[in-house]
Amino acid sequence: MLISFPKDSPQYGQWNTGAGLKGEPVGGQPPQGAMPSVTDFNYQAKYQAAYQSLLWSIPAVAIYRLRGAAHDTIKGDDTTILVWNHTATPRLEAITANSSTPYITAYSDLQKGPLVVEVPPASQAGQLYGQVVDAWQLTIADIGPGGMDDGKGGKYLFTPPGYTGQIPQGYIHVASPNYRIGFALRSVVMANKTQADAVDYAHKLRVYYLKDATNPPKQKFIAPDEQVFPSLPFYDERAFDDIYKIFSVEPVRAQDKVMMGMLSQIGIEKGQPFNPDETTRKAMRQAAIDVWYAMQNWLDNYPKSELYWSDRHYISLLMTDKNKTFTWEYDNKIDYVARAAEHFWCTYMPKKLSNTPSTQYMMAMADKSGKPLLAGKTYKLNIPKDMPVKQFWALTVYDRATNSFIYTPSERTTISSYDLDKLKKNSDGSVTLYVGPQAPNGLESNWIPTKGKRPLPAIRFYGPTDAMSNKTFKLSDFELVQ
Repeated sequence: MLISFPKDSPQYGQWNTGAGLKGEPVGGQPPQGAMPSVTDFNYQAKYQAAYQSLLWSIPAVAIYRLRGAAHDTIKGDDTTILVWNHTATPRLEAITANSSTPYITAYSDLQKGPLVVEVPPASQAGQLYGQVVDAWQLTIADIGPGGMDDGKGGKYLFTPPGYTGQIPQGYIHVASPNYRIGFALRSVVMANKTQADAVDYAHKLRVYYLKDATNPPKQKFIAPDEQVFPSLPFYDERAFDDIYKIFSVEPVRAQDKVMMGMLSQIGIEKGQPFNPDETTRKAMRQAAIDVWYAMQNWLDNYPKSELYWSDRHYISLLMTDKNKTFTWEYDNKIDYVARAAEHFWCTYMPKKLSNTPSTQYMMAMADKSGKPLLAGKTYKLNIPKDMPVKQFWALTVYDRATNSFIYTPSERTTISSYDLDKLKKNSDGSVTLYVGPQAPNGLESNWIPTKGKRPLPAIRFYGPTDAMSNKTFKLSDFELVQ
C-alpha cells in the first residue's frame, strides 16, 4: 500500500539524500537536497493510473457511449436497428457526425451467441456502406461494394471470442475478438431516387441471433430523429464507470495487461465490484478533465506532417498510423496517445486508408494567416465552382470543445452542393460561405451559425477525383472577416 506523509509528520524529510556524494553510493537515492513533488502518494498514484488508462481506452469508451445512447436513451436492444429518417440535427450528439446522409446503426452483444446481419444487395434501388467495429472500435468488417460482400449483399455471421461451433454454409463469417460490436451504415441516394427511397432501402436490413435463423423475429426499427442521442464521452469521473462496464465483459489482450494493472489501482478489476472512495473519485475526475485538455492541446499543436497541403491549414479527419491503418501498433510499441487523439474527434474508421479513398474529410485547423479559429469570430471560405468531387461536397461546422454539432435556433450545421440553388453565387460561379455567430447582411443563405462557439469546420469531399487525391487541387483557407 502507498503511504502519504504529511509535511509536518516525523517521516517527512527524514532522509538525508545525496547519491554520488563522497562516502555514498553512486546511485540508489536522489541527489542531495531533492524533495518529492507531492506529499500524497496515494492520490498521485491513482491520478496517474486514471490519466494513462483513460488515454489508452478512449477508443473503447467512445464506442461504448454510442451503445449507451442506443440502448439506454433510445431504448433499443441487441437486435434493434436505428434508422434516421432525416439528416442529422444537433440532437445527434455524436463525434463529427455527418448531416448530409441519414445514419443506420445497431449495437449488439455476442455474449448471447453468434449474430446474423443480413445486408441487401446493392442495386439501382439502393446501396449501403459502412463498418462493423468491435469493442475497441477496430473495424472487423466493411460492408457494401467495398466490403466483404462486394456489394452483393448476404448474411454476415459474427461469432464471439473463442467460438468453436460449426459455421453454417452460406454465411460471411467474421470472428469478433470482443463481445460487443456495433455498426454504422449509410444508405446512398441513387440516381433518380430520393432520400426517402434511401431510408426505405435501409429497412431491408435484418439483425438477429443465429439461434433464431430458422424463424427470425420481426425486425424492430426505431427512428430517433426527434430524440436527443447523447453519445459523447464523459470527461469526468463517469468515464471510469464506463471503463468498468467495458472491461468487466471484454477479454483482456496481452498487450493491455499493464494498463489493466493501472485500472486495478483505481479499483477496476474483472469480477470485482467497483466502489471507488472519495479520494479515488477525485483523482479520476481530475485525470479525465486533464485528458480532455491534453487532447485539445494535441490537436492545437498537431504535427505539421499531418497537413494535407503544406501551404494550407487543413488536416484529414482520418489521421492514420505510419502503416495507413488505425491500430497504431508497431513492432516496438503501441502509440496510444496518437490513437487517443484520432478517436477523440472521429469514430468508425476503415481498416486501412486507401491512397484514393471514397471520401475525404478536411478539417480546418487555422485561418489563412495560420492563427487558430476562435470563438466569437466570423470567417469566410471560398468554394470554387468546380470542386473535385464525383458526388457532392459539404461544409459542416462542429463545436471545437465537443467535436459535435452546435445547438442553434435554426439547427443548421451544414451547407452542401445540394444547396447550390439556394446560395448566393459569385460572378465566377464560386460561392463564399460564412461561419460565425451572426450572418453577414443579406448572406443568411450562405452562413452556418456558431453561436459564439469555437468552430471546427470540416469540408467533406464525397467521391473525390484524382485532382483531390493527388493534391493538384488546393482548397483556399478560411479568412477572418471580423
